[in-house]
Amino acid sequence: MKLGFCGLGLMGAAMVQRLLKAGHEVKVWNRSREKAEPLAALGAQIVGTPREAAEGTDGVLLCLFDAKAAEAVVFGADGIAQATGLKWLVDHSSIDPEATRKLAARLVESCGADWIDAPVSGGIPGVEAGTLAIMTGGSETHMAEAEAAMRAYAGNITHMGPSGTGQATKLCNQAIVATSIAALAEAIGFAQRNNINVDKLAPALAGGWADSKPLQIFAPRMIEAQAKSIGALSTMLKDIDTLIANAQQSGAPMPVAASVQQMLRVASAMGLGQAEVSALVSVVLPEQRDAFLRQIDA
Repeated sequence: MKLGFCGLGLMGAAMVQRLLKAGHEVKVWNRSREKAEPLAALGAQIVGTPREAAEGTDGVLLCLFDAKAAEAVVFGADGIAQATGLKWLVDHSSIDPEATRKLAARLVESCGADWIDAPVSGGIPGVEAGTLAIMTGGSETHMAEAEAAMRAYAGNITHMGPSGTGQATKLCNQAIVATSIAALAEAIGFAQRNNINVDKLAPALAGGWADSKPLQIFAPRMIEAQAKSIGALSTMLKDIDTLIANAQQSGAPMPVAASVQQMLRVASAMGLGQAEVSALVSVVLPEQRDAFLRQIDA
């Protein structure tokens, strides 16, 4: 397929690599061109505007930070919506469901294209392994074609319903993941203070009811901060802020998620917003903070 891709952060760049490996032709755009240059060596075509990225393609994909960035890339000067013959747009960003519905309606009105909200779960390891879980929302008209592109990095794609339902499902995912990471941080803090060899904690619990991907992935990274981040704490805080705002609007009680929100906010106030989300352990083990601060500097 001929595809456009806008937003080349850690996730976006990894997605483009998988698309290229799968044999797709990909035009890429990023606000800072230097992030696109390594992909050119792999066969991607760097373009100067989002409109150029979408022009003459089967569809275009986004992986941006928030709704404001998505709106600017799609509807700003030389935005995607101005491309000729655009049929569908896949948005991998994690943004508010209501904002997604408004953006989708605006895109249809502007150029007739479908906006497919398609947030993901699985992080960079999931992209690299081609095992991401993707939850989609939007019209079914071009869903099969969009899914064919996403299969380059996804192992599980589920259409959840109309526009915004993919984003709402991602918020459910983030509620589960964030609370798991917070509980894990507390368990490691408890273990450290009770003379347990924390390196043995995840192996000891493997196969039991406490076992999980967050346990096996994040426990070692909480014990020893890694040089390469697999997801910023600030991104998780953004998503949990969105979750709590939506819970308030819908009347859904979320006492545990609300506590985790404050725990993430404390970590951010400690200067760890740009560190990996594993840095949440610093709230209960302050001695870990410096290691995660060095991760930011690296």
